[in-house]
Amino acid sequence: MGCRRNINQTVSLGLKNLKSKHEKIIDMVEKFIVTPWEVRGQIDYEKLVKEFGTKHINQKLLERIKKHTGELHPFLRRGIFFSHRDLDWILNEYEKGNKFFLYTGRAPSGPVHIGHLIPWIFTKWLQEKFDVELWFQFPDEEKTFFKENLTLEDTKKFTYENALDVIALGFDPKNTHFLIDTVNAKTMYKEAVKVAKKITFSTTKAVFGFSNDTNIGAIFYTAMQTVPAFLPSVMKGKNIPCLIPYAIDQDAHFRISRDVLPKLGYYKPAAIHCIFLPGLGGIVEQGKMSSSEEETTIYTTDDPETVKRKIVKYAFSGGAATIEEHRKKGGNPDVDVSYQWLTFFEDDDKKLKKIHDDYISGKLLTGELKQILIYKLNSFLKEHQKKREKAKDHYDKFIFKD
Repeated sequence: MGCRRNINQTVSLGLKNLKSKHEKIIDMVEKFIVTPWEVRGQIDYEKLVKEFGTKHINQKLLERIKKHTGELHPFLRRGIFFSHRDLDWILNEYEKGNKFFLYTGRAPSGPVHIGHLIPWIFTKWLQEKFDVELWFQFPDEEKTFFKENLTLEDTKKFTYENALDVIALGFDPKNTHFLIDTVNAKTMYKEAVKVAKKITFSTTKAVFGFSNDTNIGAIFYTAMQTVPAFLPSVMKGKNIPCLIPYAIDQDAHFRISRDVLPKLGYYKPAAIHCIFLPGLGGIVEQGKMSSSEEETTIYTTDDPETVKRKIVKYAFSGGAATIEEHRKKGGNPDVDVSYQWLTFFEDDDKKLKKIHDDYISGKLLTGELKQILIYKLNSFLKEHQKKREKAKDHYDKFIFKD
């Protein structure tokens, strides 16, 4: 495998293997859905770049980042963060001494899984390398507008639990501020009103597909999600650039933010987008890991035996039907979930390349590849869970005080 993931790959070999392996034609491979609330099917990231109007992170941009950071995060080297809006402008401003701040978040509606960690891990790296503030939003009201049975009491509990996972990643409490929408409404609501006044119902219908029976909370919500992108500028009385790392399914919200904020006299927020970590079921049938699919999801609180059981039983294989055939023809890492997950969690490029090459050659069996992943994830989660427990003593340090 090269250092950069080829997001233009059609993985045609993998699809052929899938069809022969299961003796069926998978019609859904050409179809996918990407919205802020649903991701399904095999994602064509090249098509998303074109449809959303974003730009690829090219080699020139990577070299500019490396000039400031001294190294490239594996997520950049491998194209896991692959797309952007105005990242070049952010670097221009930074080089002129106009330091940016970071903004990302989590809508608490359930437990955190390892897919949620991907943008946060990268955000922490950016915070450290550029020595910048992070504003982390917990929109505890958002999912209550879209999930009938979810209450604010539920999301209050999930906000606390989710925050522990964020803190466990090692963010600097002096430079990290948690905004909880219902808790920090005193600070946020006035700014959200200014945003909401500039957004028409026609715009929300066009961007999100809302209809006349959509509740008005859902329609208003995107105004609240815009607030952290300019709140530090309001507080400090000057324009400060904002960079938002997030998975590309959330781009719709920030397209609206970028349209509105110049009308209020603030910079457009810049963005850097990552691909999705697939569920254990595979890149074809599952667009990304989902908390609602418990058996094909690894949660940050899963114990070692649970992790092992899920991966052994459910991780989609790119291997051949028999050991003999696999030794002869090799496996396909492009569709093998265990290998795909290792591209996110194995930092060592040389180790990853050897795993890739051994799997293609047939030297490494699917079961052995799964064992490598099991060890890697359990090692990571063992440390994460220790830090998560300690985070309980530091929670209040991160909450922004109105």
